Amino acid sequence: MSLALVLTIYCICVLAASLAGGVLPSFVTLTHRRMQLVMSFVGGMMLGVALLHLLPHSLALLHSIDHAAAWMVAGLVTMFLLIRVFHVHAHEHGDTSDVIDIQHTSHEGACEHHHEHHEHRPGQHPFSWVGLGLGLSLHTLIDGVALGAAVMAEAHDDAGFRLLGLGTFLAVALHKPLDALSITSLMAAGGWSRRAIQIANIAFGLLCPLAVVASAWGFTGVGSENAAVGVALAFAAGVFLCISLADLLPEVAFHAHDRFWLTVALLAGIALAWSIGLFEPAHSHGAPYDHHEHAPSVEAH
Repeated sequence: MSLALVLTIYCICVLAASLAGGVLPSFVTLTHRRMQLVMSFVGGMMLGVALLHLLPHSLALLHSIDHAAAWMVAGLVTMFLLIRVFHVHAHEHGDTSDVIDIQHTSHEGACEHHHEHHEHRPGQHPFSWVGLGLGLSLHTLIDGVALGAAVMAEAHDDAGFRLLGLGTFLAVALHKPLDALSITSLMAAGGWSRRAIQIANIAFGLLCPLAVVASAWGFTGVGSENAAVGVALAFAAGVFLCISLADLLPEVAFHAHDRFWLTVALLAGIALAWSIGLFEPAHSHGAPYDHHEHAPSVEAH
């Protein structure tokens, strides 16, 4: 399968997933339970992809744990600031009638802990949908660069049938509907017309594919084994870790209801991320690297 064909398929699928997220409420009742189960699964998937795919590939290209860890921290902090400033990932959408009984029968309510970001209602956040859209746009551009880098990092492997960057692709594609849903829901709550919402949904959906193509083209110029690709992968690993641990998983970790199934969904996401490694070349993570560039060597006596 050629590199261009893989990128084309991925871009079409990511665009379709994003557009579907924006119109999903018109066709499916997004209950509270369904949203939480999806978020738990996607959170587990992004956690697994970050640590089992993006970080190992980065280590193989950068040849330094220190450099890979530093860029991963940079990605994590960057994503945290996006969440903090723009309230990225306002996923408290959906019909909560399916948990109303729990709220009435338990003094704990549906959530044991009430986080500050749950207190915002559509249209009440100081940035409203504009700020959210800006934050998510920056985030989706990062996703696109991550996907382009993941594909290019595996492009030099000489295997026959190759699902290049499959883990990163699935993490991005499964997460895009949640992002698109956040924007369109806030716009709908703000009284925007259906046409305006559709235009915004299409524009947002195109951002990630454009970033994928641009980053893949850029990395082609420097070479798929260049350190720049490793930096992008480590940075993306930090972004995915932050989304998973600081945003998606806390949304489901403090819920008193459906603890068993939310945990199953989380483990299923991690298992899927791990299983993707079976489709990768055996040597894709196997390049040598220095454990700590600056660490003095210790000779055995």
